[in-house]
Amino acid sequence: MAAYETSRAAPFGAIAIFRFVQLLNDKVAGFAAWNDARVTRKALTKLSDRELDDIGLCRGDIEAIGR
Repeated sequence: MAAYETSRAAPFGAIAIFRFVQLLNDKVAGFAAWNDARVTRKALTKLSDRELDDIGLCRGDIEAIGR
């Protein structure tokens, strides 16, 4: 069996590009989470008080759940 040493430096700019892509990915994930919370809040506000009570919620809980 042969063992290879592969500890070369990254090409110029590779780390900066990686960090940029990572930042962009974090922003997209944050936007998706915000949109999911918005859709959830919108759906819950359409329910009547009785329907909310059936699932164990009240109107005051809607904002906390959407976060």
